[in-house]
Amino acid sequence: MKFFLVTSLIIYTVATLFIFLYTFIQVHLLYSYLSSKTKQQLRIKTSAEMGKNNRPFVSVQLPMYNEPYVCKRLIDAVCNFDYPLENFEVQILDDSNDETSVIIDNCIVFWRQKGIDITVVRRPQRTGFKAGALKYGLTLIKGDFVAVFDADFIPATDFLLKTIPHFCNPKIGMVQTRWGHINRDYSVLTRCQSFWLENHFKIEQTGRNSMGVFFNFNGTAGVWRKQAILDAGNWQEDTLTEDLDLSYRSQLKSWLFLYLEDVVAPAELPPTLDAFKTQQFRWVKGGAEVAKKIIPAILKSQVSAKVKWHAVSHLLNSSVYLMLAISAIFSLPLLLIKQTIPALAVVLNIGLVFNLNFVVLSITYYIANREYFIKKTFKLLRFIGWQQMYLSMSMAMSFYNARAVLLGFFGERTAFVRTPKFNAENVGGTSFKRFEKSSFLSIFFNSVLFILFASAFAYEILKQNFGFLLFHGSMAFGFLLLIYMKLIDIRKIKMATTIKAKM
Repeated sequence: MKFFLVTSLIIYTVATLFIFLYTFIQVHLLYSYLSSKTKQQLRIKTSAEMGKNNRPFVSVQLPMYNEPYVCKRLIDAVCNFDYPLENFEVQILDDSNDETSVIIDNCIVFWRQKGIDITVVRRPQRTGFKAGALKYGLTLIKGDFVAVFDADFIPATDFLLKTIPHFCNPKIGMVQTRWGHINRDYSVLTRCQSFWLENHFKIEQTGRNSMGVFFNFNGTAGVWRKQAILDAGNWQEDTLTEDLDLSYRSQLKSWLFLYLEDVVAPAELPPTLDAFKTQQFRWVKGGAEVAKKIIPAILKSQVSAKVKWHAVSHLLNSSVYLMLAISAIFSLPLLLIKQTIPALAVVLNIGLVFNLNFVVLSITYYIANREYFIKKTFKLLRFIGWQQMYLSMSMAMSFYNARAVLLGFFGERTAFVRTPKFNAENVGGTSFKRFEKSSFLSIFFNSVLFILFASAFAYEILKQNFGFLLFHGSMAFGFLLLIYMKLIDIRKIKMATTIKAKM
């Protein structure tokens, strides 16, 4: 028993130190964001002024696969770009096998009559998924600059006018814009997602770009210089996050990236828990795959130590989920250490390190989300509530994402699975029976873990051991949130199925 407890303590300590290092990096990015933001905005303004009359030919690529509910909305948005008609084309990369293709064809007929240079590319086989489509389409485009949008985005009419001028600097290989959230207030789930994404797109992306270290193209709502893609070895489909992979290969070839925090491209957040899990699996597993592929090249490169440090830490971001799950599991046996090994009872306070992480992340997320909460009544109380919900949900999700991390580092390659948009209306018949079965298993799994961590929370109150109290309480609340979100999804899908059956 003593050996098991000591081993648990060692494993927990290592995992917690990894998380603490991640928190330290967040502090550094926050410092960079706050201290360099004004200078960064001045550089961006100067760059835009220098290229304000620059109107090169731009190709707009729209990769799509079975997006009947959102494809027209995106096509209409890009065809309305405020940019000379003779200086841009729209290329739809359609790999669909449903009614999406018919909708696309109708859109093409309509917009060609309006004078838009718009084409659709359909490959005989969906080889390489999104990366394969982008690579294939790249051989057919006319422009030296390529804007890419996923189907759930609605770029503003001035998107190209605000991004293309920055390419007057011949060293700029990619310009990324910030994602907006059109359905932020749709549900608890979408609010929690926006909480995290605001931190990524404001603090992390701006912070990295301001201090001159590598950051990534986010797969959409950005513009590439075609030559930067080709120099880096083109799009490659050996990871699930082809955008992250290409970003690092391109920057290792000395191309510079620019991030525009003030240019926002509105998009739709996954509205269901299953859609969110699908997206998270792809991002987390893909991040681990890219880390495995790219980190050796980064360490061998001639870039500075600071760039290497932030690049490696960025690529290992997904490993935080694995360390969080490990620390949660091995923190439970430590509750017995006071009775079993009294001399080590003081180590129960090691759980207070999590409280420090909690405080640091709270400050970071408040700064990232303050524009949203400043408009609300009781803004501080609202922030504290949503902060706790987001952190608890992400902690509970670590048990799902930990598997994705392990598969990324040690598992086999898996297919690119797109994030569903409005997928609830597609559920019915035998598909709904499969959904109900998977829902039961998900709720059962989350319920078991909720009971486990809630029991640990109650035990700590009873024994007055407060070191892990916030940690275990947040874990229990997180699994309760996942159960709630799943039940809400089941209810909405049943309602949608009933309505569809009556039509």
